[in-house]
Amino acid sequence: MEFNIIKASELKIGSTVSINGQPHIVTNLEVKTPSARGAATLYKLRFKNLITGQNINNSLEGDDKFDVIECERKTLQFLYKDNDFANFMDMESYLQFTLPVKDMEEELLFLVDGMENITGLVTEEKLLSVQLPSTVSLKIVDCPPEMRSASASARTKPATLETGLVVQVPDYIANGISIIVNTETKQFVSRG
Repeated sequence: MEFNIIKASELKIGSTVSINGQPHIVTNLEVKTPSARGAATLYKLRFKNLITGQNINNSLEGDDKFDVIECERKTLQFLYKDNDFANFMDMESYLQFTLPVKDMEEELLFLVDGMENITGLVTEEKLLSVQLPSTVSLKIVDCPPEMRSASASARTKPATLETGLVVQVPDYIANGISIIVNTETKQFVSRG
């Protein structure tokens, strides 16, 4: 991995840095301007470990330094998963990458074979992590039938999707229908 030095004051959301020898991405950034004269500006940063998925919160001064990891963002297609690995393909070069299934439990709830428009962070031909689109279309494989009695309130029911994810859907949604799901909130958005 290739490193350059960057100050905390120069970091942006999406920057990738090395912390304790492991790659992390900046997922949240707040700048706290001091009220006292002579006090340093604080940068409240949230980093996500690209290997373990764990979040780290840090309050740093602007001159604190990090090793930057130079990453390429590539558009990937999800091919399939086996017992140990999730397999992806670069849509331009057709190179294939893998990530351990144990590191992707949340992401796999939204991935179906052949899904495209996934962003991969790649360095030295190694896939560090994937970022899902904000919404995905998934098919319902199991949900209770529609209730026939009229109701003024909007009722919901649980629906199991093709990936195993369970979301609450409006009562009128039936088995076999594709729906749009928000990948951050895990909530029903619309019919797909």
